[in-house]
Amino acid sequence: MDTSIWRDFLEDRKDSLRPLGEFAFQFLKKCRETNAEIIVSDAVVFELKAGLSDELVKEIFTSFGGIIRMVAAGPKQVFEAKAEWQKRKMALPFKDVLHAVIARDYKAVLVARDNHFFDLLASIAVVEKPEDITFP
Repeated sequence: MDTSIWRDFLEDRKDSLRPLGEFAFQFLKKCRETNAEIIVSDAVVFELKAGLSDELVKEIFTSFGGIIRMVAAGPKQVFEAKAEWQKRKMALPFKDVLHAVIARDYKAVLVARDNHFFDLLASIAVVEKPEDITFP
């Protein structure tokens, strides 16, 4: 899950048309209800800690109990993400490419909202908006 979805949830963000925080909340609620695993990489944690306290970040993830799986980006993933980032002429943030590589490697759906995920990263990972995810 991209960092922006966590921020939508935490800050109850909205855009001019949509309740982004509510979409994130409903997605996370469904994950909890269905015991769906959420992969959280060290890159997401790093991005969240840039704007939030360590305590709040820890509290967020512990509040979801056993459905959060913390993973660290490996050297091969970082190397591949750098190559893909350069191939795309650095048209998007490096960490977003890394999120896509990690999602693919864990056979996870990358939950994101920004168009560049759909336009430039769909060839690496399956990308969906939180409100478009269906649960069994």
